Amino acid sequence: MIEFPVELSPPDIRPYRDSSSGVDYVHVFDSGQPGPCVMVQALTHGNELCGALALDWLFRQGLGRSLQPLRGQLIVSFANVAAFERFDPDEPSASRCVDEDLNRVWADEVLFGSGDSLELRRARQLQPFVDRADLLFDIHSMQDDCRPLMVCGLLDKGADLARQLGMPGDLLIDTGHPSGLRMRDRGGFGDPASSKNALLIECGQHWERRAADVAIDGLVRFLRLAGLVDEAWAAPRLRLPLPAVQQLIRVDRAVTALSENFRFLMPVQGLDVIAAAGTAYAQDGETLFRTEHPHTVLVMPSRRPGKPGQTMVRLGTFQR
Repeated sequence: MIEFPVELSPPDIRPYRDSSSGVDYVHVFDSGQPGPCVMVQALTHGNELCGALALDWLFRQGLGRSLQPLRGQLIVSFANVAAFERFDPDEPSASRCVDEDLNRVWADEVLFGSGDSLELRRARQLQPFVDRADLLFDIHSMQDDCRPLMVCGLLDKGADLARQLGMPGDLLIDTGHPSGLRMRDRGGFGDPASSKNALLIECGQHWERRAADVAIDGLVRFLRLAGLVDEAWAAPRLRLPLPAVQQLIRVDRAVTALSENFRFLMPVQGLDVIAAAGTAYAQDGETLFRTEHPHTVLVMPSRRPGKPGQTMVRLGTFQR
């Protein structure tokens, strides 16, 4: 199993537990002026530290005191705190969730169904805030090393918003997640007729130091784009240059493991490109997986052992 050094330390988020929203670790700041309701979220997965560091940084800039949104409302959410509290740098992958993935439970039939888990209970607390939001910025990171990636959902409107943001360089329109509805695809976020919009940023490998800089930069740019902060506040706080170009990847296939024997036939890394159609790139028992078209992009390939039904890689192509 590939392991990566833990270059980030989890922030102390206990000061942010109590809030006037009535839900622990969810804060609402109202400007009193017309404008969008903007939600920024960290810790959808408990071992993804960069988002927690970004929100902690935002509070340390004076949020709720000297810093207030210029218009509309700002919702700041630390999501799966119970999983985060279990983070252990000696076993950094173990705290992704407690019972199930918080980012697969956002369909109404799941949220309002009879199921029960720690993550479902937390999602039910967060649901009113998610449904109130006009704009959502959900901060994530990846298990393997990869360039930062913006998950724009299933619709072009997500990619349009990412282009307005200007970062990162790689944008993804996918087919959703086969294991369940993500927060960023819920309700109006996934409706082409709705003005609501959402972005999910993958800031890099979970524990690399640069992921925190990407998260903070993305957060600052998102708040500026939404008009909740101005240029004078944002500009001196930006850490990274914008990419020279942004390129869009459209996913057309998710590849899932048939058994625990799924393996790649070549070294792979996120956003690698396989040039030739018909190239065998993975095998699971007697089944060979081949590329269906030239210049196939490997999106977030998992180099860890899989289980039947687990998504091991998504395949797409670069587009203008």
